[in-house]
Amino acid sequence: MSALFPTYARWQLEPVSGEGALLVDSSGVTYLDFVAGIAVCNLGHCHPKVNQAVKEQVESLWHVSNLFQIKQQEQAAKTLTDYSVLDKVFFCNSGAEANEAAIKLARKATGKHKILSFHQSFHGRTIGSMSATGQSKVHEGYGPLLSEFEYLPYNDENALSDAVDSEVAAIMVEVIQGEGGVTPMTQAFADKLKEVTELHGCLLIIDEVQTGIGRTGTLFAYEQYGLSPDIITAAKGLGNGFPVGAMLGKEHLTPYFQAGSHGSTFGGNPLAMAAVNAVLKEVVTENLLEDVKKKGKWVINELIDFSKKMDEIVEVRGKGLMIGIECKHEAAPLVAALREQKLLVLQAGPNVLRLLPPLVVTNEQLEQAVEAVKNVFKSSTLLTQ
Repeated sequence: MSALFPTYARWQLEPVSGEGALLVDSSGVTYLDFVAGIAVCNLGHCHPKVNQAVKEQVESLWHVSNLFQIKQQEQAAKTLTDYSVLDKVFFCNSGAEANEAAIKLARKATGKHKILSFHQSFHGRTIGSMSATGQSKVHEGYGPLLSEFEYLPYNDENALSDAVDSEVAAIMVEVIQGEGGVTPMTQAFADKLKEVTELHGCLLIIDEVQTGIGRTGTLFAYEQYGLSPDIITAAKGLGNGFPVGAMLGKEHLTPYFQAGSHGSTFGGNPLAMAAVNAVLKEVVTENLLEDVKKKGKWVINELIDFSKKMDEIVEVRGKGLMIGIECKHEAAPLVAALREQKLLVLQAGPNVLRLLPPLVVTNEQLEQAVEAVKNVFKSSTLLTQ
């Protein structure tokens, strides 16, 4: 009997090694990994430059405290701000922690407490980030959450206009709802977000935990919508598997996060920053982002063409290498069947297959994966289960 709390529905598969988009289990079977640690290993498993950076830092210094100057933090923060519209960075350990920091900063900076988020959103599992999450299944059993969150329908401009007033501190939103079904924001909705935040003076918080660090073909997904958020949050791909998160904010928010106002014992320690700096160097300087756009466009177009011949597929959607396939029936049997074909994928809600390959996936591996997806959909016995 396991001594672990059973908080995860674990697959009967134990990975022991990996390289790039490949994962090897304890019985020696190799899988094509389109889970990537749930959009975490953007540079693939055991990326040599990230590994080397962490190894070198291990031999030098793991951890001190944020009471000290940490050069690696300054370097990472400069890269993140140079390649975004944000000016300041707070480092922590996860996406949930980054979203907690964003919620705290928005409330303190505005002096208001009401925050709008969206049905089917996902922002984390701490009390604050769970309160921001618009999914009742995440809330069940935990009693009262933070009371001043209001959930709106996603991509509904009229509902957004009606809900925003002078009492709203911030709007918290994902540019693509990941856990909520790989649903991209419409441009019309993005334009309305810009309009209402400017009109009412509330902050715009964009959760880039899953979409950030190149996943959609730009460093951050907000760039593709002409938005200029006050705060963004990042994690997952930021450390390529090393636990790290970041909240980025604009200059005007600096007075509200001064010494003693927020903190993290482990956030931004030298070991985490070694991973972050190596990741960012690869993503922003090695032409990776254009490659992601090309690869994603090819996969999405291939699957859209296939969907026209397959009644089971409702829609193919996504950006870059964050791709969802909405099905008429439950997606779980398809996930299991693809695992039998040595392709690992996820669900995003009950009816959506989610493909999150490492950004370094090869064209041949993408072709192999698309062929496996097509073959499984053609297997009619799975579609009515």
